[in-house]
Amino acid sequence: MNYQKLLVPVFGVVLIASAWQLYGWGGVTLVVGGIVMWVLLHFNRMMQALRRTANRPIGYVDSAVMLNAKLKPGVNLLHVISLTRALGNLLSPDGEQPEIYRWTDAGESHVTCEFIGGKLLKWELVRPPAPAAATDS
Repeated sequence: MNYQKLLVPVFGVVLIASAWQLYGWGGVTLVVGGIVMWVLLHFNRMMQALRRTANRPIGYVDSAVMLNAKLKPGVNLLHVISLTRALGNLLSPDGEQPEIYRWTDAGESHVTCEFIGGKLLKWELVRPPAPAAATDS
């Protein structure tokens, strides 16, 4: 179970209750204002990342090798979308875990990422074989 989905709202309620006990309505107003600001900052970050992806083809990345170098386990899907500036090509069935996305560059190299619960679990870089050099005899 993803405890973060439960702990964040519980922490918010505890923070509001503590503000009420210590400072009354002024404390509640301050804490609620801080929580709303935090939510707006995250919403703004998400909208900015999606706005950048609007005019890019799905599953395209400028360099799969550079994407492979920048990936780290545990980052969320929004972070990977921000790195690629494009939505990934969904390879897994819709709504099932793990979610598998692929980004391909112009040289046909591609990075396939596996996400569980929105967090990057593993990824794989696949590069096409180099063309055989023609030799003159």
